[in-house]
Amino acid sequence: MGLEKQLVSIVVPVYNEQENIDSFYQEVVKHMEPMKYDFELIFVDDGSKDATPLILERLAHSDKRVRALILARNFGHQIALTCGLDHAEGHAVITMDGDMQHPPEMLPALIARWEAGFQVVQTVRINTEGVSWFKSFTSGMFYKLMNAMSNIEVAEGGSDFRLLDKQVVDSFRRFRERARFIRGMISAIGYRQTKLEFIAPKRFAGHSKFSLKRMLHFALDGITAYSKLPLRFAFYLGIILGFGSIGLTLHVLYIKFLTSEAVPGWATITASILLLGGMQLAGIGIIGEYVGRIFEEVKQRPLYWLAAEISQQKERNKM
Repeated sequence: MGLEKQLVSIVVPVYNEQENIDSFYQEVVKHMEPMKYDFELIFVDDGSKDATPLILERLAHSDKRVRALILARNFGHQIALTCGLDHAEGHAVITMDGDMQHPPEMLPALIARWEAGFQVVQTVRINTEGVSWFKSFTSGMFYKLMNAMSNIEVAEGGSDFRLLDKQVVDSFRRFRERARFIRGMISAIGYRQTKLEFIAPKRFAGHSKFSLKRMLHFALDGITAYSKLPLRFAFYLGIILGFGSIGLTLHVLYIKFLTSEAVPGWATITASILLLGGMQLAGIGIIGEYVGRIFEEVKQRPLYWLAAEISQQKERNKM
């Protein structure tokens, strides 16, 4: 590593980021041009509805280092990242968001760790300027829950801002599951890893596209992808409730045959039905979640497809 003119790929998934792209591009160029590496900047448009694709097309036509991959529809952040990693050609690949919350000024620090021999440089967000207490709390709870329930360790505050060596990227490309939790995949993939802490600034412009619904879906993907504990929880709870129902049955028989005051049983029966019925439905729901994911995997559909790929190299190949 450290040879002249090695290529560094920077993969940036974007969705409705027309207000940020130009400033982000300028910052990346500012910090990468003084370095001794060539670089390519790969934007992956995840089905944007604003002028994002047009801006990317302009940048790709004006700078040969820019490539724009336009997805046919919105596939989600993790799939867009996967698309960029599939197309990256660099000896090292850096993934980051284009809203300036992953600071471009950290690019030299990431590359320096790679030059030191690390194959995965994972950034860890220790704070985010202007973020709500609710989002900070739920994010922290998710990582604690994830680490407690699975056999992998995901750094609390871990983000999709990281550097991967080409060997790691080649290994990652063999993982083709649809429910993708890339932070967990990278943690489990091995190789020589290190962490780099940072404070995320406020978004440069616009607003976050990561809604509460998307956060919950992302969390569910992470838990079900790397943990069977929810299934075991339903099994263990069924055993506990089974023993509890035996005790309740013995209590009813005692009242019926060994006392002279039989208590009307509608309340007990109703409570038991509601409790057991609710837990059964919860257990079936957990099983259904896993079965649904199996159903999605066995269809063997592609993870994504492109509407267009824009770059000067692509244009030259058409001539």
